[in-house]
Amino acid sequence: MPRLFTAIELPSELRDELYRLHQPLPGARWIHRDNYHVTLRFVGDIPRHEAREFADNLASIEVDPFELRITGLGVFGGNDPHAVWAAVDMSPALEELARAHEKAARNAGFPPEKRPFKPHVTLARLKHSNPLAIARFLTRYGGYRSKPIYVTRTVLMSSRPVTGGGPYAIEDIFPMRGGDFTFEDRDSVW
Repeated sequence: MPRLFTAIELPSELRDELYRLHQPLPGARWIHRDNYHVTLRFVGDIPRHEAREFADNLASIEVDPFELRITGLGVFGGNDPHAVWAAVDMSPALEELARAHEKAARNAGFPPEKRPFKPHVTLARLKHSNPLAIARFLTRYGGYRSKPIYVTRTVLMSSRPVTGGGPYAIEDIFPMRGGDFTFEDRDSVW
């Protein structure tokens, strides 16, 4: 059974910029730049026939391409931080896309997502980190802002059943209305 989720890929230039934010940070396991993405909907380990139905639903989504921008850094976990992430600016177009992916999942029979959609790119996983060191990192780099990127497609991705961070494989590609393949060509199409 594949562990699946839908995502927005990031172009190489933006992945390079985000990767340059890596700093020595006790307890951080930095995610490789090739695994940066914005998750739209996680569905988990599912049988192939359910994955095909979900992919068919995703293929029927009609949304226009839009711009996306990174608007700062943060951490998940409060007093016990477990991840460093780059915030993605929420826009009406991104909200529409996320709702469409949620609907595609529910129409395929998956339960509703319990957590609210918080668009982000995970940069590092944290374990036994020093909150003061994290605060210093965020003070120095938290104001990072990217140039806008143009989103023209989404992807269905799979991961091995291990603890976060990839490696990920693209299983299917879904161009948006009028979109094209503006990122590197992928050979691992489902």
